[in-house]
Amino acid sequence: MTFRSSPIPPGVLTVGAVTFTVFAWASAFVSIRSAGAAYSPGALALGRLLAASLVLVVLLLVRRQGLPPRGAWRGILVSGVVWFCGYTIALNWGERLVDAGTASLLVNTGPILMALLAARLLGEALPPRLLAGMAVSFAGAVVVGLSMSAGGGGSTSLLGVVLCLLAAVAYATGVVAQKPALSFGTPLQVTAFACLTGTVACLPFTGQLLRELPEAPVSATLNMVYLGVVPTALAFTTWTYALARMPAGRLGATTYAVPAIVVLLSWALLGEVPAWLTLLGGALCLAGVAVSRRTPPAARGAAEDGRLGAGRT
Repeated sequence: MTFRSSPIPPGVLTVGAVTFTVFAWASAFVSIRSAGAAYSPGALALGRLLAASLVLVVLLLVRRQGLPPRGAWRGILVSGVVWFCGYTIALNWGERLVDAGTASLLVNTGPILMALLAARLLGEALPPRLLAGMAVSFAGAVVVGLSMSAGGGGSTSLLGVVLCLLAAVAYATGVVAQKPALSFGTPLQVTAFACLTGTVACLPFTGQLLRELPEAPVSATLNMVYLGVVPTALAFTTWTYALARMPAGRLGATTYAVPAIVVLLSWALLGEVPAWLTLLGGALCLAGVAVSRRTPPAARGAAEDGRLGAGRT
């Protein structure tokens, strides 16, 4: 999964990795919603990570990649506990209380937090346009939260919103922790050992998984295995591949395509369509990203002049 020997240009591989990740993570919201009907949050997290760990260990053996260097371990351990374990459990629990589309909209406030953390801890740029975009996206998250808490579920819906926002915090923290680790280890190493760390952290749920597995329908178990193989083992590896080649804040903004895909998938497969107020909040989230990602004309002109000047030398 390191793509080192591929004849495809690196830029194309990076775009492909991001695209695969976005679609795989979008499908995860729908699969979690389905599998969550039969498995409790902790059991589903453990089953998913066990399946992912098996695939990743096989990939490590095939690629002949052993233990990552010592410098990568801090980021691996933090992302494993916070992202692979904490995020997964919080999202599983949250999706028992809100629909898949709404969960994806709330979790995708994570890139805002990611940009802030990357600026503070990694020294990435935090321009005024990014701050303005964050304000608009945060307003969208508030609208989504209000629409859910007023949607008939009362405190139950509000709890689901809070859990999904906690998942967003775990997501952002995990990504920022991973970024320095990729200076030492390969994307596959960082993903595999973070996943193994998350699996160990989820071992207290082994009893729940063993009790629920025999009673769960085959479709729920297949969804759990799918979550482990595609959105976790494969998509997390393609994510770390892209993260090693892009700033964390910029890459995080690409995941704002996830909610739109989730809404379509949940409508087609689960019959779930978020309320109009939820959609309005989601539109605000996406508008905020558009503001934060827009390059000022002067900056674009300077970049083009730089490229022309480089071509003349």
